[in-house]
Amino acid sequence: MATEQSVEVFGWAARDSSGHLSPFSFSRRATGENDVQFKVLYCGICRSDLHAIQNDWGFTQYPLVPGHEIVGEVTQVGSNVKKVKVGDKVGVGCLVGSCRSCQMCAQDLENYCSSCTLTCGSLESDGNLTQGGYSDVMVANEHFVLRWPDNLPLHAGAPLLCAGITTYSPLKHFGLDKPGIHVGVVGLGGLGHVAVKFAKAFGANVTVISTSESKKEEAIQNLGADAFLASNDPEQMQAAAGTMDGIIDTVSAVHPIMPLINLVKTQGKVILVGAPDKPLELNSFGIIVGRKTVSGSCIGGIKETQEMLEFAAENNIVADVELIKMDYVNTAMERLSKGDVRYRFVIDVGNSPLKST
Repeated sequence: MATEQSVEVFGWAARDSSGHLSPFSFSRRATGENDVQFKVLYCGICRSDLHAIQNDWGFTQYPLVPGHEIVGEVTQVGSNVKKVKVGDKVGVGCLVGSCRSCQMCAQDLENYCSSCTLTCGSLESDGNLTQGGYSDVMVANEHFVLRWPDNLPLHAGAPLLCAGITTYSPLKHFGLDKPGIHVGVVGLGGLGHVAVKFAKAFGANVTVISTSESKKEEAIQNLGADAFLASNDPEQMQAAAGTMDGIIDTVSAVHPIMPLINLVKTQGKVILVGAPDKPLELNSFGIIVGRKTVSGSCIGGIKETQEMLEFAAENNIVADVELIKMDYVNTAMERLSKGDVRYRFVIDVGNSPLKST
């Protein structure tokens, strides 16, 4: 049951835009009547964590404990909690709050609520800054806690809480989840490799689009893609023009969009889920003549995220991960900035010493 005392928590935080992470002690709120407290066992490292700790987007407040792909075991529940019980495995993704009353929330689209609260780096109603999963304890409102499927591995499933829902949601929403649909996936990183797995599970014909020819074997042999397209090869790109129903673009670096628009059929869709830090250039004529669409998609609501976890468990979909201890996190960030990971770092929080020595 709930206690009246705040919870002492240990984690690793960035203090400034150098992005360097080091041990940090702080407090979380006491477990309220609608709250779930859990011991953090694993937390994925998302590229947005790197952007956040370095203040690449210009709105980071310090100190910041990153991490929004969080999996753990329930240790305490509030008196009103019905969804989970002590001992259950649970997850928390990118959201820990929303207004729960707007049109978006009413449609289970809390991720598009103008008052949503992010798991780390957001201000809560009490004025405190939310802190993420690079820490040993989480406390979250029951609504934003996800039940963990029994047969879904904790460490390899953790990245699904961001990378998974970020690609699952647009595949579903834009009708790219049907057998025989031709889906292109741009980029074969943390998001891209999971997008391939989900699209294949839906029965789609999947082509990986990348500038790295070296990823062809990985895409086809290891991930099950049907084809590989080198985006820096004009002949390959021209030969594939007008062949795809939709494209999921996962790339966060600035890159040309018009060649991708040329790949989709009339009335085809290019959906952006990566977040470059500079504007992308569009030629309106190339969109108009084919009645094509360029759209964006941002994670997913809680109901859809739970659905995604169940689908992943049923279809044996997990991320390809490299498990690390917390004291390796700064090296992991350096490697991530260079693209040196296949495909997601996951911190073994439960077996990492977090306190200063």
